[in-house]
Parts: sequence; structure tokens; C-alpha cells
Amino acid sequence: MDLDKVIRKVPDFPKPGILFYDVTSIFLEPTAFKYVVDTMLESYKDKQVDGVISIESRGFLLGSCFAYTNKVPLVLARKKGKLPGKTISQSYLLEYGSATLEIHEADLIPGKNWLIIDDLIATGGTLEAVSSMIETVGANVAGIFSIIGLPFLNYKEKIGKYRPKTLIEYNSEEC
Repeated sequence: MDLDKVIRKVPDFPKPGILFYDVTSIFLEPTAFKYVVDTMLESYKDKQVDGVISIESRGFLLGSCFAYTNKVPLVLARKKGKLPGKTISQSYLLEYGSATLEIHEADLIPGKNWLIIDDLIATGGTLEAVSSMIETVGANVAGIFSIIGLPFLNYKEKIGKYRPKTLIEYNSEEC
């Protein structure tokens, strides 16, 4: 499947000079959505995955598909201040700013293997932050899945050891 034909590109969002790859257009195309979910499931069928951590917000859609199909827990990584109760948090740099993610502390079970799912990997900062939270509690990163990767932003320097899997990559020349 040629996902490039389905992914909407929005220039100068969220600020001038950024080309935003909008994966929400994939959810409008049932064939593309099925391809993404089926490929994600196939990619981890032989891996020990005890649970999924999905990153706000588009990662929630993919993570729920994986968790439901594989009958494993789904943990949500949310923006700071969105979760009630005791959380573990990690701040990180984005390609155009900074942010903080939080996860309910009780949801991260030590010793378990967590698959992290997001829609796009840019600098890898978001996924590095979630990986750090997982490892802080004594759990393991089973892998990282994302629809889009932007390798020109060098994300593999931060998260390469977790073997990130992407379905399509865009190079700097295409931005």
C-alpha cells in the first residue's frame, strides 16, 4: 500500500517551516487503516508483548486496536495535567518546542514488556521519554511502532536500541 497517497501534508503547521504529516486521513480510508493495523499486528506477533503504551492522541487509536486484538492492557501516555491521581512524568524536547508526558504510576507494571505506539517519530524525544518512564519502574520496552518516521531528524540516535518500526519514512528533501 502506498501510504504517501493517503497521508495529508499540511505546510507551516504548527508553525512556519514545519511540514505536518497528518495521519488522521488514514482513518478515513478503511483499506489504509486496515493495512496499518494488520501490519502492526503482524510485526509483533512473535514478540513477547505484555501491554501497550499509546501516546496521546493518535497513538490511542492504534494502541487500542493492538491491545484489543491481543488481549493485553492498554496504558495511555497523556499530556501533563490530564490524568488524575499519582503519575510518573517525563519532560522532553520536540522538533519545535518541549512538552511533558504522564502515565498513571500504578499502570506501569515492573518486569512487563511494553510496546510503545505513536503515529509519527520525529526527533524521538517523545518515545525516549516514554521509554525512560518504563525503565524507571523496572519494566522493559518490547518495541516501538509508528506509522511515519522522519530519519533526517536522527531519531535513531535516541531510540534506535528499541528497534523502532515505521511504515513510511520521509526524508528532508521531501519537506
